[in-house]
Amino acid sequence: MPPPVAATSSRHPIPIPSWTPRGSNGWSRRPTNTAHTPSESNAEVRSMKVSRTIGVIFLALAILPLTISCGGGDGGSSTIVPEPTQESPEAVVITIGNLTDLTGPASVAMTTINMGLEDLVRYYNEQKLIPGVRLEVLHYDGQYDPSKDIPGYERLKEKGADIIFTPVASAVIALKPRLEADRMVLFTVAPSKGAVEPGGYVFAVGSPFSEDLGYTLLKWVAENAPDFPKDRPARIGGAFWKDAYGHTLLTGAEAYVKDHPDQYVWDGSHLTGITFTWSTEVEALKDCDYVIPPVPMNTFVKEFRDAGGKARFIGTHAHDAFMGLIDDGNLWDEINGTLFLRASELWNDEGTTVKLMKQLLHQNHPDDAEAIIREGCGYLTGYNFYVMLELMRKAVEVGGPQSFGSEAIFEAAESFSLTIDGVERETFTETRRISINYLLMYELRAAEEDEFRVPPLWYPIVPAPDE
Repeated sequence: MPPPVAATSSRHPIPIPSWTPRGSNGWSRRPTNTAHTPSESNAEVRSMKVSRTIGVIFLALAILPLTISCGGGDGGSSTIVPEPTQESPEAVVITIGNLTDLTGPASVAMTTINMGLEDLVRYYNEQKLIPGVRLEVLHYDGQYDPSKDIPGYERLKEKGADIIFTPVASAVIALKPRLEADRMVLFTVAPSKGAVEPGGYVFAVGSPFSEDLGYTLLKWVAENAPDFPKDRPARIGGAFWKDAYGHTLLTGAEAYVKDHPDQYVWDGSHLTGITFTWSTEVEALKDCDYVIPPVPMNTFVKEFRDAGGKARFIGTHAHDAFMGLIDDGNLWDEINGTLFLRASELWNDEGTTVKLMKQLLHQNHPDDAEAIIREGCGYLTGYNFYVMLELMRKAVEVGGPQSFGSEAIFEAAESFSLTIDGVERETFTETRRISINYLLMYELRAAEEDEFRVPPLWYPIVPAPDE
């Protein structure tokens, strides 16, 4: 295996060929026009290192776009930078019901996601970006417990939610029949092919199906990884907890192998119950060229390297959401060269959207900003919220604030697109309910203890074949 292009660390990372870097059951309403109190936000962030290993976050998240393109009824599109507008004295309140986890196993990760939603809603209200509308957020603590998905939805609806947002995958499936009966729109960043249907009430904003992630990941590696075998198929497999995300991600990867036996040999999908010891799975996968590790991956990668495994790890935005655990364990060398296929940019990118998210973070949470950035990409879910809010803004334009509802959202979606820095990143249509068009690849460099984007800069999503 060729040596790495740069090995400036005093440690000894796994030699991976590399690219040159480029540049309790209840609801709560938190006012969106006031920030967290210092004691509240500081306590939340300090708690992250204590309990974050418990949860699995299925999100791959991104940044708040500034420049968008909303196609008109004539099929064309125009570049729009949202301008502040005058809010009427009789502003209509539109309430976003957030079915989340405030105290359960995923609450640490959800803290910064909820923070991003509140900050972005506050930004929209302060800048009066939706004329005649004041946005509010209503949280329900589902504690990451599927038995609370339906009660949580009903409670949010009872308290006046006009639309629902959830990052909880189980909730999307459980609520689908009720959404249809109630004609209620739900936005999610955890889409599944069984829940997101053409012309339906579930909208996936800025996040792909995990089957498509797995399929596209292997295609990218085969076409672009400098260490991909030239004279034989590459051996690949994966290990995960028995959750919906892991199962479907590995299903998509295995489907690519079946379709391209000349490129890969599949060494198995090793699914297990919740565990932090991986000796059986490590033994089964240690001779692979590439391995898709579990989420979180910190204990797996340590066991894998200790057992002599040399494979390059490959994963997604769900994996790099837990970089804080890698830092805590000083496991940078163990994951040197890991590839992460993401839905959007990271903190070290130079685009205007990243700059804005940094500005909002430092403005609203100055004491905690650096810790939040170091923890990972949870706050960057602002990108997904932005797609949601821009579609809502378009819906208000269609029928006015008093007529906001599912029909207005459906009509707005017929010609909605979002262009960022000249790239059409998101598209909804009359039937299309998953908007994302492109993915981005990042490589982790142990010497810098950070991820760097590698070309091609924009990679089209390749859908996995339906089973």
